[in-house]
Amino acid sequence: VQLQASGGGLVQPGGSLRLSCVGSGGTFSMYGMGWFRQPPGKEREFVAACTWPGDSKYYADSVNGRFTIFKDNAKNTGYLQMNTLKPEDTAVYYCAATLRLVTEEPSAYDYWGQGTQVTVSS
Repeated sequence: VQLQASGGGLVQPGGSLRLSCVGSGGTFSMYGMGWFRQPPGKEREFVAACTWPGDSKYYADSVNGRFTIFKDNAKNTGYLQMNTLKPEDTAVYYCAATLRLVTEEPSAYDYWGQGTQVTVSS
């Protein structure tokens, strides 16, 4: 499956963004999905994940309560709704997909989107 992430941009602290991840070339509904991010000068880190039907969701402590991951399998699209954004959320965000169990480890994901830049600044 190929993944195309979009929706990044510049937003002020406290603002919101919704990232999208469109899947093609495979049965997207069968894939668990994860979102990761790579802040400037740092390693890639886990943000959120959900199982293939979207009924179980997992979040990093730093985003829990502010971000929501969900899938619309009918549209072959996954989303990351980000609210109450903080400057420390600034990073390149990547979506990923797997036919295995979703985890916090990037190595569990076989397919990656190209990344979309999110900048939180006043």
